Amino acid sequence: MQIRLWDNNLKVRLIGEALFNMLFWMYFPFIAVYFGAALGNHIAGILMMVPPIFSIIGNLLGGALADRLGRRPVMLLGASLQTVMFVLFAMSPSHWIDYAAFIGIGLGGTIYKPASSAMVADLVPAQDRRQVFATFTTANNIGAVLGPALGAIFFFQYRHELLWTCAFVLLMYFIAIYIMVHETLPQSAKRMEHSKSMSHVFKEQWKGYGIIFRDKVFLVYILAGIFSLVTIMQLDLYLAVYVINYVPSQALFTWNGDSFMLTSKEIFGWLLGLNGLLFVLFILPVTKWFRNWRERNVFILSSLLSGVGTFALGLNTNIWFLFFVTIIFTFGEIVRSPVTESFISRYAPEHARGQYMGANSLQFTIGRFLAPMTVFLSTWVPPMGIFSIILVFALISVVLYIQLFKIYVERPTVHSNP
Repeated sequence: MQIRLWDNNLKVRLIGEALFNMLFWMYFPFIAVYFGAALGNHIAGILMMVPPIFSIIGNLLGGALADRLGRRPVMLLGASLQTVMFVLFAMSPSHWIDYAAFIGIGLGGTIYKPASSAMVADLVPAQDRRQVFATFTTANNIGAVLGPALGAIFFFQYRHELLWTCAFVLLMYFIAIYIMVHETLPQSAKRMEHSKSMSHVFKEQWKGYGIIFRDKVFLVYILAGIFSLVTIMQLDLYLAVYVINYVPSQALFTWNGDSFMLTSKEIFGWLLGLNGLLFVLFILPVTKWFRNWRERNVFILSSLLSGVGTFALGLNTNIWFLFFVTIIFTFGEIVRSPVTESFISRYAPEHARGQYMGANSLQFTIGRFLAPMTVFLSTWVPPMGIFSIILVFALISVVLYIQLFKIYVERPTVHSNP
């Protein structure tokens, strides 16, 4: 599905989300360092465990509201909350207010996300959703490649200007949503909530989440995703510890007797850059290559590539070997990315699509909460032990995905009708 054929809703959001995502990556990688310098690393480490809790609240709330108030109002709510929090961050006289603003920015983003994903599912035919989700991922990852390099300069030297720029861009995006984006909430959801009070709506929504979490297929899917994502998320967690502490400085290449030397930290930076570059260059072609693959096989392939690739990092410290295995585990992440949202958008009943999108994000939130345990264990466990644990997590996700699609195939039309 070519971009020129997209609904205007999608075009506006593609541009707005891509621009903001680049600004996001200009400040987010340095937040822990910022609070560590201001409040101490011990306190900063504890503080960084709190945002996933607010992410859970924001995702569930955003999903519930998206199915009742509509996609557009919830997106406006999320964008406006982020705008206000960026202004507060820019004007803050205290590091604790900075932290509260940072929490608010994350909360606004998690409220926005389920409505945004549900709107894609509302507008795009099922057969084209992988490609559309992949296009959004590509735009976001362009920001993930450029943002950290720019943020290393702007966040520490021009932080207030950067925060004001984020606030201004979000304000412009809020106006664009208000003027140009139309509502896509399906009629089935509107009929179900006609003439109900808001208190009744919220009671039913939390009851609805209870129903979702009693859905065996959905629970196995979330659990499999958590084990898979703990593996994938090691790129900026244990991989950083391993490369910086165990990979020696070495030459990237030698020319006429001269060597281009890289330190351990620089090698890690190159691995991150390669990961981001591969995402930008290959997510659309890879999505097209695997378009006719069954979702079951894509999920299994993703877990195997990410698990085996990450495990292989511990086998050799040569820089070119590290580049090679980085390609392997990055492709594990690439093949999975667009399929995740396309699967849940197809599985979810039309009238509860926002709720399922919100609940779906729990696998990322819980995965992000559990993934740092490898760094914690690395104090006592040698590298190959940690990499073995990571591989076991990947293999458990493979088993769970196999089980998931055994259950799912038994009742493939369970959610075909609201």
